[in-house]
Amino acid sequence: MKTFSVGEFKTHFSKIMERVRAGEEIVITYGKKKEKVAVVIPYAAYKTKRIRLGLLQDRSIKIHDDFKMTEEALLDL
Repeated sequence: MKTFSVGEFKTHFSKIMERVRAGEEIVITYGKKKEKVAVVIPYAAYKTKRIRLGLLQDRSIKIHDDFKMTEEALLDL
């Protein structure tokens, strides 16, 4: 994951967007302390659902298309 300051992001916007389109995630920092304020990710990664379950809340899981149980049944909704 590459990191850019807001100024660098503005200056190299088109090139950074090409990197994002290629699948890379970009972190944007702000200020003298270079505080991380945003992450630019490919839309496909954003579109993917993430479910947080109790003990697994700090881990991510992916339910594959061939999984036989619906998300509602899994979550007992």
